[in-house]
Amino acid sequence: MARKKPVRPMSLTLRTLAALLGYPSKELGEAVPELRAAMAQEGALSPSSTAALEPLLADLSTRELFDLQADYSELFDSTRRLSLHLFEHVHGDGKDRGQAMSDLGLEYINHGLEMTSNELPDYIPLFLEFTAQLSPEEARDWLREPIEVLTVLAERLTERETPYAAVLSAVVELADGRPDAERVEEIGKAFAEDETKSVDELWEEAPVSFGTSAYDNGGPTGVIARIRASNRAHKSNEGAQHE
Repeated sequence: MARKKPVRPMSLTLRTLAALLGYPSKELGEAVPELRAAMAQEGALSPSSTAALEPLLADLSTRELFDLQADYSELFDSTRRLSLHLFEHVHGDGKDRGQAMSDLGLEYINHGLEMTSNELPDYIPLFLEFTAQLSPEEARDWLREPIEVLTVLAERLTERETPYAAVLSAVVELADGRPDAERVEEIGKAFAEDETKSVDELWEEAPVSFGTSAYDNGGPTGVIARIRASNRAHKSNEGAQHE
């Protein structure tokens, strides 16, 4: 009888990926060594995926914050094709988007996720923070739901030659599922018109949001603080075992 492969924990890895997709901040840059340690502790990602994240980690810890933030805004805010909101790619401006948003928000509440930012429920970093609270099996089930969107985003970011592509590719790897090719192609055609518009036109169409996002401080619901606490607990356990 074949043995089942052991299920690796991936809560810290999901929280790390959530933080990396957030708006660059001083705290995020300072936390890079701890983010590396969190991923190494779990070993949930393949060596190639872990290595692919290094350029982004290096940028966050060495480049000027102003330049990081400018590049981030230009990348994710200048076209809907790279929107970090899942339902943007599925429902667009359709009436079904509101109900889908409401349903996902209720799932967060039912699973005990406190939404402390002004981001919508389908914001990918917030979605990853939600899955980080689940068991590995449940997390993968949830990650497979939007796997076609995540795959398309990873492909589009790879085409842009941005290190953020590695984050989406890592999320797809953790989902451990096979995207539907027809669905990927269908989603891939969305917002094709954006490619023919100027940045000024796209900014005019972009929705306006007010207030300070929790992601300005490195992630949803104190994601970096959670990673730091888990790292401390891990080191304490290791120390106790050696005594």
